[in-house]
Amino acid sequence: MGLSASMYSGTSGLKAHGEDMTVIGNNISNVSTIGYKASRMYFEDALSQQITTASGGGQVGRGVSVGAVMGDFSQGSLESTTEATDLAIGGNGFFMVSPAGQELNYYTRAGNFRFDEDGFLVDPHGYRLQGWEVQQRDTSAAASGDTTATSQTGVQILGVPQDIKLENFQSPPQATSRLDLIVNVDSASEDKTVSDTSPFTAMFDKYDATQDIPIGEANYAYQTTIKVYDENGSSHSLTVYMDPVSNDEVTDVAGGKKYWEYIVTVPKTDDNREFMDDTKETRGILMTGTLTFNASGQLENMSGFTVNDPAADPDVKASWVPANFSQNGYPIFTANFLGTEDGSTTGSGVLADSVNTKNIELNFGVRNKTTTWDPGPVTQTPVPTVTGQATLAGLSAIDTTGLLASELGTINGMDATEISALSSTNFSTGSTTIFQAQDGYTAGFLQNISVDRDGVITGRYSNGQVLQLFAVTLATFNNNYALYREGGNLFSETRSSGPPITGLANTGGKGSIASNSLEQSNVDLATEFVKMITTEKGFQANSKTITTVDQMLSVLIQLKR
Repeated sequence: MGLSASMYSGTSGLKAHGEDMTVIGNNISNVSTIGYKASRMYFEDALSQQITTASGGGQVGRGVSVGAVMGDFSQGSLESTTEATDLAIGGNGFFMVSPAGQELNYYTRAGNFRFDEDGFLVDPHGYRLQGWEVQQRDTSAAASGDTTATSQTGVQILGVPQDIKLENFQSPPQATSRLDLIVNVDSASEDKTVSDTSPFTAMFDKYDATQDIPIGEANYAYQTTIKVYDENGSSHSLTVYMDPVSNDEVTDVAGGKKYWEYIVTVPKTDDNREFMDDTKETRGILMTGTLTFNASGQLENMSGFTVNDPAADPDVKASWVPANFSQNGYPIFTANFLGTEDGSTTGSGVLADSVNTKNIELNFGVRNKTTTWDPGPVTQTPVPTVTGQATLAGLSAIDTTGLLASELGTINGMDATEISALSSTNFSTGSTTIFQAQDGYTAGFLQNISVDRDGVITGRYSNGQVLQLFAVTLATFNNNYALYREGGNLFSETRSSGPPITGLANTGGKGSIASNSLEQSNVDLATEFVKMITTEKGFQANSKTITTVDQMLSVLIQLKR
């Protein structure tokens, strides 16, 4: 083998330690690189040479070689930033980016993304971040009267990962589909509108839309107004008038019950239902009915009547029939602010499937657990009926003399009531609106975006709406160490790494996403400096091997003089 083999062993050591110093230097140079993952070189001994020894045989090493250079995919520290599109992954996973117009994906831990001039969310190279489009929920279904609809929770994604592009800069308007109105009506209120023959429709009868003011202040005890919206985003003032039904009008009041009449109205010019015109006294009334309170002032039941036949005359009481129920068990009415065709009733008969119907459910704090009204134990005749239930005309025409108020109170009341924790009351504390809300809104413009821990990009609009737009795609690999470094903080898959396993953040072993954060390089300078010292000493030691062999060769040459 000779002395020359010893020199080659030292040479291999110099070369290997020199390569190791290159790896260490690269790590140190990327100590401030966003999302950088350090590398580490692993040595292995070279193939040993077989030699003859006194014991029969032996092996002599031939030096060292580079065994592998493997990445360190440990978590780097997170730096807070002021940009919502700066994203960091806490845990496993890579962001997916793709060059424009190419069926090619790269993977990165660097989350310094920005929107370009076309609305694409891109990295510094212009590569587009990949994500799923999020399915928007149809909140208008709540008051459609369809009891078969089911609610969904969580993020619903559509299709396959695609370029994240922000193009929905406007939030479309949504028509009001639910009205929550929780009030306390003073039990000491004076009955402003009295009727001996129609006590439960006295205020309804007093309403006259052919006058400049359909109903005056002297005809109701309390009123509350809220803005609602049509499908075009225009607002309309909706007013609920309320008036008690005095005990003088209803004899033999059982159990101390109290009754309040209510009418739900909009300005007459806003009521564009096809059976309403300037000649109709009831134009502007969307629903009427009664609220039933027990002796302690708690809401027990309610009734509700609407016109549900486009050919009916709304000024005839028999045209006002029990309202339909929403899937939530609340009575519903229809306004038809825009005068759309087949949009004037809540969806009965031939109009049951009309897409133009924009229903509004009314919540006073009581809901029906069934879809029917209870007509009550009324025996007087004749009582006009619609599908076996009393109409508003029947309710008004009943002679209350000698009839228990409890019986009268159940006429067209809900069949199986459920009282909410927050419901309307009849306490002696002054009439006031405790809570009111509606779910409609006008059009809005995008103001800012945010990204949550699940990687869902959410837009906030000027109309107060918060819409989920995209969900960022994360990818994991069975063998991260086999990923190919492309430079520019990018990795690409190889056969050894296996195909990417994509999914949402916080699912399938993938990490969470932190917005306004960037993952820093995971290079540890202390570790790198220690490795630098040991590598330098290794290099020096191998150089000593060469100089020593050189001295031995000099001695060998000097044997002959």
